[in-house]
Amino acid sequence: MSGMTRGKFITLEGGEGVGKSTNLIFLQDYLKHRRISAVVTREPGGTPLAEKLREVLLAHGSESIAPTTELLLMFAARAQHIRHVIEPALARGEWVLCDRFTDATYAYQGGARHMDCAAIAWLENLVQGSLRPDLTLLLDAPAEIGLARAKGRRSEPDRFETEKRRFFEDVRQAYLRLAALHPERIRLIAADRPLPEVQADLAASLSALLK
Repeated sequence: MSGMTRGKFITLEGGEGVGKSTNLIFLQDYLKHRRISAVVTREPGGTPLAEKLREVLLAHGSESIAPTTELLLMFAARAQHIRHVIEPALARGEWVLCDRFTDATYAYQGGARHMDCAAIAWLENLVQGSLRPDLTLLLDAPAEIGLARAKGRRSEPDRFETEKRRFFEDVRQAYLRLAALHPERIRLIAADRPLPEVQADLAASLSALLK
């Protein structure tokens, strides 16, 4: 077991309607064709308990969720996810493809909810230890394009999807700041182009990691 090569941890990030679900399947197929086993998961969620926390976070309830509560629930779900899904898979030598991770917390709770990024960083270190993605693929599109796509996708918007447009513009700007801060890890991919062009860029980013 000690000689097993650790898997790679890849996260897919972006605001609403940028095509994460479609491209997650594309990435899984890309790795499969290269005989690389990949666990596909999501945040918040990924384990039975974390999925229950996801339901709480996304549902419209009679009691509003305080921003601090939202932040702590996100990290509570993440702690379960890392312990029971992400770390075991990486230790087995499998790759992990995750629909959103901690960058989303910096973008949504930090950028759009205006929570203290130092507090987020403290929780990140507490919950994750040294775990960070090997590669983050950030699908970027103007907020109005993403929101129009998301609107056509589902009948009942969740708690986040009912936020005002300014919220999603703040999310996008926070993501762009993260990409500028971490160019060695985050690949910025324009998602407002035809899908084959987007996927060519995704494939090129994975190919570089395979080398």
